[in-house]
Amino acid sequence: MDSVPPASPALGRRVEKARVILVCAFMHAFLGCCLQSTNTGGPISIEPRINERIRVPEVRLVGPAGEQVGIVKIEDALRMALEADLDLVEVAPEAKPPVCKLMDYGKFKYEAAVKAREARKNQVNTVIKEMKLRPKIEQHDYETKKGHIERFLGAGDKVKITIMFRGREQSRPELGYRLLQRLAQDIGESAVIESAPVQDGRNMTMVLAPVRGKSAVKKAAKPTEAEVATEAPAEEVAE
Repeated sequence: MDSVPPASPALGRRVEKARVILVCAFMHAFLGCCLQSTNTGGPISIEPRINERIRVPEVRLVGPAGEQVGIVKIEDALRMALEADLDLVEVAPEAKPPVCKLMDYGKFKYEAAVKAREARKNQVNTVIKEMKLRPKIEQHDYETKKGHIERFLGAGDKVKITIMFRGREQSRPELGYRLLQRLAQDIGESAVIESAPVQDGRNMTMVLAPVRGKSAVKKAAKPTEAEVATEAPAEEVAE
């Protein structure tokens, strides 16, 4: 009787590898089916539920003028919306029962978009200008840059003032601190110190903000040639 030759180690490894591949494929297919069954299909909507999308037995109904109708069945609320040629909009889904209101939802969305657009138009965008000084600045340059800072503040912008230290000046931070304090005192009541002097490496910075109610409105008209000739260029004036 012939004996069966023993399986080689290589064959055993191939069989084990094939078994692992089959198990992994089965688990992948199983998990895919589970995820597919729980998938809601699409991103979560932030829009309120309206009309037939409201699927609760009853709601607390508010009329189009804000009057309280009371708790009614969803069928009755939908019928009232249809008769009034309005939409049934869920305004408080977390309430028990949810609060719904009769309204023209298309008109409501349009008016909300117009209000948001007007709010963005009237919003004041705060701009931060920057002015750089040296600790041992000359009096003439100091007065010039102080004038620029006052102009920026008068236009309603914040100003970041940077004192730049070089070489041995880094061992004398009190020079920069005194200069910033002097500048804040000279500008006076037209500005407040929003960020106190802070040293960061070779620089020391301070932020001034215009006093609310005293800043001038920015002019849309272009400056005259005389004004352009007397003013220094751009927002940042460095020595």
